[in-house]
Amino acid sequence: MTLKKLALITTAATVVAGSAMAQSSGNWTGFYGGLQLGYADVDTNVAGVDGDGVIGGIILGYDYDLGDWVVGGGFDYDWSDVDLSGAATVEDVWRLKARAGYKVNPQGLLYGIAGYAEAGTDTLGSDDGWFIGAGYEQIVAPNVSIGGELLYHEFSNFNASGVDVDATTLQIRAAYRF
Repeated sequence: MTLKKLALITTAATVVAGSAMAQSSGNWTGFYGGLQLGYADVDTNVAGVDGDGVIGGIILGYDYDLGDWVVGGGFDYDWSDVDLSGAATVEDVWRLKARAGYKVNPQGLLYGIAGYAEAGTDTLGSDDGWFIGAGYEQIVAPNVSIGGELLYHEFSNFNASGVDVDATTLQIRAAYRF
């Protein structure tokens, strides 16, 4: 599945969700946990060493509603099996996130996100880096939200190997809000 197809599916799911009945209060304050599934496209500075594939995992976090604005932090852990042209396989990624967003309506949140990431491979070990991105989340039922998130990751000199790695992920997320 290409990144463009996944972006189209994410957009369609978000639009459909936006028309569903949602919480009348639109209060985003509280803890949440859920699942995400999507696509990762990984490139390196080594000619011919790149890959793409399915990525998915768990999400946990806390948001605080400030009226028109929402701020929060979270943790994601994703499993993957992205083969980098036989040189290595990306096995997992975890992230510590900070996000801030604007409520486009009481149940819809458009946000920016950034933070720390660590990726693990089967042959190159693991290394830390950073990411930045954007997303949209919609409350679709009492205590349930769905959304999509696009992130760009960068890992310079991966585990002192001399290999620079960058990755783009696009994921659909579903969360239960406590």
